[in-house]
Amino acid sequence: MLLIYSTEISSRLKYIAGTLLHDFSGVEVFYTSSTEEFNSFDGAKINYSFNHISEDEFHIVPSSSLLFENDIKAINVPIKAHNYYKILFPSKQGDFSFDIFAASFYLLSRYEEYLPHQKDAYGRFAHTESIAFKESFLDEPFINYWLKDFQIVLQSRFPFLLFAINKFRFIPTYDIDIAFSYLHKGAVRNAGGAMRSLLKGEIGEIKDRFEVIAGKKDDPFDTYEWLYALHLKYNLRPYYFFLVAASPGEYDKNIDPSNPEMQELIKYHSIGYNVGIHPSWQSGDNDVLLHDEIKTMENIIERKVVHSRQHYIRMNFPDTYRKLIEQGIHNEFSMGYGSINGFRASVASPFYWYDLAAEEKTSLLIYPFCFMDANAYYEQKLAPHQAFAEIKKYHDTIKKVSGTMITIWHNNFFGNDKMFTGWKEVYELFLEEVVYWDL
Repeated sequence: MLLIYSTEISSRLKYIAGTLLHDFSGVEVFYTSSTEEFNSFDGAKINYSFNHISEDEFHIVPSSSLLFENDIKAINVPIKAHNYYKILFPSKQGDFSFDIFAASFYLLSRYEEYLPHQKDAYGRFAHTESIAFKESFLDEPFINYWLKDFQIVLQSRFPFLLFAINKFRFIPTYDIDIAFSYLHKGAVRNAGGAMRSLLKGEIGEIKDRFEVIAGKKDDPFDTYEWLYALHLKYNLRPYYFFLVAASPGEYDKNIDPSNPEMQELIKYHSIGYNVGIHPSWQSGDNDVLLHDEIKTMENIIERKVVHSRQHYIRMNFPDTYRKLIEQGIHNEFSMGYGSINGFRASVASPFYWYDLAAEEKTSLLIYPFCFMDANAYYEQKLAPHQAFAEIKKYHDTIKKVSGTMITIWHNNFFGNDKMFTGWKEVYELFLEEVVYWDL
């Protein structure tokens, strides 16, 4: 049990202190604005105010008024190098080197994404606008670093204070944007694809297409049994996110969800794995489409859809998450960038979303990812061996802080398309040489 004193017990303070000390650390946290109650409390206690109150307190001096405000505005975020990491809102007073509550809240709430910012080519918050990118810590889960050191100094002051023992977790996830390359697309789409290949002079691709349709070859994107064997071998419990747009669009090229083979594929995965919705690009502008896609998934898997990840990581705060909550989504997996790998919220642990515009903690549990194959290949232009080095680095980093590592892969990266030669081996090697030793 731990008591926190502040002159004002704001929603922001309760959220971030509760996230760090209760959700992440397993401590029962209480709050007070009474100095008498704080002084008389016989136990671990944190004074989050400007003035020293008692001799047996742990004093954190607010370096920013961020947690006592209820508006969203541009603020100065001082940064300083400290030990092996950087800190936000440093302090020369108190018992800790910086305001860990304000710093963690700023990053975790995605405060900067509510401010005016430059969008990327897809209309998303550009990662180049983030403080993590500008200050070169996008590849580091700073909140986990800070919390680990915070726990050490708190336990030094209060030896009787016990924290939960967290274990490293690896959660593989897959986005099934296009379930099959040639199969189950229908005559019109296949004829159109063959015509485009003919105009490009890709005669071999035309031959492959018709051999697959004739059953003489496996579809290049049909890698599901191979993945199933990997999961069985390493005892993994993955999440699959299926795109089920009713009609194709510029960014939505999925197999028709009314196709019996597509429905069978989804049902097959829903039996032993976690299956979620991959809201289409089109649904980002249309609430009715989002509702219909979720209902389509529910009708196929015959249960409630509670997991979700945005197609192309297309989201804006707070609208996207609010819409998902309204549709009954509990677990959201889009916290990362669709343009570069790293830690968008500077954390490698699931956390509940704080609706900054409404000033309240929500029921939506966010699962942040750190690596996506498409980022490594299309955006960062990494060769397979470079991608392996990157994903191993993230693994080693997250394991040191007993965090949760979430990766995103696409089925087409594991097929026999020459474009992705070597990527199947990257994943297999990662599971064999890295993840195996965590089991």
